[in-house]
Amino acid sequence: MLEYVKGMDVSSLDEIEQLGAKFYDKGQQGDLLDILKSYGTNYIRIRLWNDPKSPEGKPYGAGNTDTEVALRLAKRVKAAGLKLLLDFHYSDCWADPGKQRMPKAWVGYSVPELEKAVYDFTKETMERFVAEGAAPEMVQVGNELSNGLMWPVGQVPNYDNIALFVSAGIKAVKEVTPEAKIMLHLDNGGNNALYREWFDNYTAKGTEDFDIIGLSYYPFWHGSLQDLENNMNDISVRYGKDLIIAEVSMGHTTEDYASYEKLEPHERKGMATKPELCAKVPFPMTKEGQCDFMKAFLASVEQVPENKGRGFFYWEPAWLPVAGSGWATWEAIEYMQEKGPCGNEWANQALFDYDGNALPALEVIKDYKPQA
Repeated sequence: MLEYVKGMDVSSLDEIEQLGAKFYDKGQQGDLLDILKSYGTNYIRIRLWNDPKSPEGKPYGAGNTDTEVALRLAKRVKAAGLKLLLDFHYSDCWADPGKQRMPKAWVGYSVPELEKAVYDFTKETMERFVAEGAAPEMVQVGNELSNGLMWPVGQVPNYDNIALFVSAGIKAVKEVTPEAKIMLHLDNGGNNALYREWFDNYTAKGTEDFDIIGLSYYPFWHGSLQDLENNMNDISVRYGKDLIIAEVSMGHTTEDYASYEKLEPHERKGMATKPELCAKVPFPMTKEGQCDFMKAFLASVEQVPENKGRGFFYWEPAWLPVAGSGWATWEAIEYMQEKGPCGNEWANQALFDYDGNALPALEVIKDYKPQA
C-alpha cells in the first residue's frame, strides 16, 4: 500500500528566501523544510515549468521554477530526508483549467512533434534529477488536466491527443524511474461528472497506466466536503486507484497584507478568497477555523473505501507576502493571456502567518494518525 502522504507544495520557496523570507517555530528561526518535517511532513511537491521567462529573459515570477530552480529545491528536499513529487506542467507558466498555454518553444509543432517533445523533455528532466541525486518518488504528468493540456491541440474534448501526450510523459517517467508513482491530476475535487468523463476517456484511449488520481480541493471553489467524499468514494472504486488530494488550502485570516507587499493598489490582486467566497465555506477564516477545516478534511480523506485515500499536499503553505514575490509578472500575464494585476493571492491561506510564524494547523497535521 502507498504510504500516507502529508505533503507540502513549497514551489515559491527559492524566490521568497532570496527576497528575505524567514520562518519561525515557537519563536525560533529555522529552515522551512526542517520546520515542516518536525510537524510530520514527509513529501514536498515542486512544480516544473519549461521556460518561465520572456523572450527577452525577464522572469515570470511565482518561483520561476525552471529545471535549475526545481532541481535546487529538490536537492534540499532530499538533504532534509523528505520525499519528492515533481509536477510537470508542460507550460512556461501556470497550467490549470483556465489556461494550458503551450511552451513557447513548441508552438507550431504537429501532434507527433508535440508527443515527442513531451517525451524528450520529461525523459531528459528525469535523467538530470536522477544523475544529481534528486530522483522523485512521485511524478505528476500534467497539472490540473481537467480541460486538457497544451492548448489548443490538447484541449478537451480532444481526448485522443490528451491521451497521446499524457502517455508520452508517463512512458518517459517509467523508463527512467520505474519505481516512481505516477499521478494524473484534475481540479474541482467535488465534481464527480468531471472525473468520470476525463478518466473514462483516458482509460479508454491512454496507452500508459498510472498509479494515483490527484484531486484539487479548495473549499471556496470546489463544493462541500460531502461533495468531495462522494466523488472520492465513486472514483476510488470505479478506477481502482489510490487517491491523493494534490492541492488543498484554507485561510487563517481575512486581514489584508498590503503593507507587506509594498505595491500600489492598482498593482496588487489581493486575496483569492474574496468575502463572497469566504461566505461559501462553513469554517471561519481564522486560525481556529483553519484547524477545524483541516480536521474535517482529513476525516473526509480517511473515509474513502478500501483505505484508498492516501493523503494530501497543502498548497503553498509558506508563500509569505514578501515584497517582490507575486503570482505572475507582467511578462507572465502576457504569455498566459491573462488579466492583471499581480501580487500574492495566497498569503492568507498559508500555514505560517505574514511574519513567517508557524500556525496551529500544523499541529493538527502533526497529530493526525492515518489508518495503517
